[in-house]
Amino acid sequence: MPELPEVEALARFLDERTSGRTVAAADVAAIAALKTHDPPVDALVGGTVSGATRHGKWLDLAVVPAAGSSADDGALHLVFHLARGGWVRWHDSAPTTPVRPRLGGSSKGAALALRLRFDDGSGVDLTEAGTRKRLAVHVVHDPLDVEQVRTLGVEPLSPELTPAVLGNLLGARSQQVKGLLRDQHVIAGIGNAYSDEILHAARVSPFRLTRTFTDDDVTALHDATVTTLREAVEASAGRPAAQLKDAKRSRMRVHGRTGERCEVCGDVVREVSFADSSLQYCATCQTGGQVLADRRTSKFLR
Repeated sequence: MPELPEVEALARFLDERTSGRTVAAADVAAIAALKTHDPPVDALVGGTVSGATRHGKWLDLAVVPAAGSSADDGALHLVFHLARGGWVRWHDSAPTTPVRPRLGGSSKGAALALRLRFDDGSGVDLTEAGTRKRLAVHVVHDPLDVEQVRTLGVEPLSPELTPAVLGNLLGARSQQVKGLLRDQHVIAGIGNAYSDEILHAARVSPFRLTRTFTDDDVTALHDATVTTLREAVEASAGRPAAQLKDAKRSRMRVHGRTGERCEVCGDVVREVSFADSSLQYCATCQTGGQVLADRRTSKFLR
């Protein structure tokens, strides 16, 4: 799943390539991905893109409707979440073949969900791979009309996330720290991969309880969060969409590296598996050498 650094790079990529362009066509292929019906998707047609931005892991393409159109009462926003299998595919010359809507599908390959074409012939596809389709597309007048955007927590790279604010979030209730970092209602944009990386950088167990953090621990976690994400954003900046997935994988120190050697201490990177996900960590760096058996039975919360 793309997380804050990749979504930020995609927002900049789309902003650079689409700002000022007129939407020539907007075609839905995966009906289930479209979560709104008013305004309709075709209200985007004829409008001019005014920019692209990000809200947590949500992308937002702002479109100013054409004068005299049925939607000519303020900007429209194409707001979408790529979920686990979604991605953005850019075309310098977009296909013009008709897009056939479908209700669903079980294809594991990347299937087209939505296609936008612009007045210069370029275009962008939203695609989704895998059999579990979770990509979500909204057309709204205000991004805050999307509940998941309206209820997002603090942006981790904004000035609002100070060590004091993070300390308050950690102390609000007792839970495992990895779960807090991934909770989009608490901190926006961090997912499974970067929470692993942040906790490794902070030398903290993913199972440590949030109310056990001292002031020094909070400061270390804040520094690791900001540094890890900022470095990832900088590394992703300027890369075309097609390169972002591989670039992300190459930067990971523990996530997705089960069985490999930790770059910091040389210990083996270990994994804890869950029903539909897994986490990776270094026992030497993060748990005092103790191996975490699994979420339910481990008592090593250091």
